[in-house]
Amino acid sequence: MNATAATAPRNGARWIAHALETEGVDTLFGYPGGTIMPFYDALVDSNLKHILVRHEQGAALAANGYARASGKVGVCVATSGPGASNLVTGIADAMLDSVPMVCLTGQVPTALMGTDAFQELDVFGLTLPIVKHSFLVRKVDDLPRVLREAFRIAREGRPGPVLVDLPKDVQIADASHLPDHVPAEVDAVPAPEAAKLADALAAIAGAEKPVIYGGGGIALADAVDEFQQFVEASKIPTVLTLRGLGALPGNHPQFLGMLGMHGTRAANMAVQECDLLVVVGARFDDRATGKLAEFAPFARVLHIDADAYEISKLRTADIAVPGNVGASLKALSAARSTCDDWRARCNGNREKHGFRYDAPGSDIYAPALLKRLTELAPADAIVCSDVGQHQMWVAQHCQFGHPRNHLTSGALGTMGFGLPAAMGAQFACPDRTVVLVNGDGGFMMNVQELATIARCQLPVKIVLLDNSALGMVRQWQELFFAERYSEIDLSDNPDFAALAQVFGIPAKRIERRNEVEDALADLLAQPGPALLHVSIDVKANVWPLVPPNHANSSMLESNPAKPSAEPAVTADGPEKKNALPA
Repeated sequence: MNATAATAPRNGARWIAHALETEGVDTLFGYPGGTIMPFYDALVDSNLKHILVRHEQGAALAANGYARASGKVGVCVATSGPGASNLVTGIADAMLDSVPMVCLTGQVPTALMGTDAFQELDVFGLTLPIVKHSFLVRKVDDLPRVLREAFRIAREGRPGPVLVDLPKDVQIADASHLPDHVPAEVDAVPAPEAAKLADALAAIAGAEKPVIYGGGGIALADAVDEFQQFVEASKIPTVLTLRGLGALPGNHPQFLGMLGMHGTRAANMAVQECDLLVVVGARFDDRATGKLAEFAPFARVLHIDADAYEISKLRTADIAVPGNVGASLKALSAARSTCDDWRARCNGNREKHGFRYDAPGSDIYAPALLKRLTELAPADAIVCSDVGQHQMWVAQHCQFGHPRNHLTSGALGTMGFGLPAAMGAQFACPDRTVVLVNGDGGFMMNVQELATIARCQLPVKIVLLDNSALGMVRQWQELFFAERYSEIDLSDNPDFAALAQVFGIPAKRIERRNEVEDALADLLAQPGPALLHVSIDVKANVWPLVPPNHANSSMLESNPAKPSAEPAVTADGPEKKNALPA
């Protein structure tokens, strides 16, 4: 601390910096500007590690990834006006996936509020639908209450983002009279009712074809161990949602795979035929259920969730068990299910309909590459993905040791999520391998954060699957819009390997299957950041797929209107691999 800072009275900004340290914050992500400048001045004399991103959306998504990987509250900072509005997508993503964040924004001085001052924006009102709570601090004396409440609300119950809007005059006001910050206690989730647990035990004991359907709420409740113990004790076939992946090891004998639109056939068949659906920390999302009216049509529903408002929101629960998820699962581990024949049938379907990796040809087959990637990576590696076809391939073919080892934008489906989220995860877990799997579309949405990775020498390993198209949109246009391809051509992509090298990041490009093994090994062996640019077929689709507004039993394995065929041959030879259909 310099002499000037030591003698200067503590202002609001310095008080906030100290409060963040007291809350256990060690790293925050942001971008400075006029109205937040007093806070940035206070950072000079604090112990906080500030990461300067290259766009405020990168700050929000990096804080988001930090929180997902660590379970701690992520913090991002921006100035007023466009700085604050650029955070919005990352805040919304955190809200819909229940990620704890505190977002600090600068605001014009209180005397100028409502005058259309330079860079004034009603960020309080703007963010109301996408946060657990918004605060506008109007006087310095409110800071202790607001900061305590902000972190408590972000952590408590179902986690989520909280916004704190800080007018510039509040930041520079004298705060020497304020008490030191004291974090608020977080109320424990209520214990489940004994009567409800008794009903649940009876239902499991009486079921002939039960299925466990687990979701992201398992990790949010820190109940992964209890979930695994429940599955192993009950021996009930189990399916997981996108954000539940990792709650069971991929090779667990009871695990049938992900359910839903791009789930496994074994998982979807089991759910559609079961007579009891044991729902743990899941919310009947439309991507998981398909046509809701035809989802698990023969099943009674036993729903366990820390958030009582999720129970019976979309599907009426026959047995509702709100409260502490870990405690509920621990009690239900006494359940014994007599479903040997059913379990054998489900396991038989898993073997019969398992993924194959022997695709013909010499081109790179993305599912096989991703399967090999997680076989070569350390067991505790964190895999981030962006949004699109590659996201579903990661979910289908990668292995995760814990749900916090699989970071992806679930409910909002935010393209551009991957690169900044991987940065945040690497800051949260500096001693672990962080791998980013990205598509060419999403990568370009926050490509500027390569500069942040290079500056900080973050050892993020990037696998960029490049099909020169917006692949998921292209697939839907092929299947459901009569191949009327509209605005999905990315064939003018840059040379991504050369682009990474411009940022000082080692990079390599591969196009053939026989290059995959050495390229992945080399990527993972790099001591710092590295990028592997992987060229794949523009026509590659994600299978299986449940068409929109169809039951999960209606799974497509290929385009029914267009059987697979060999690549077209033209006068110039085989059709260019990355060329879009005419």
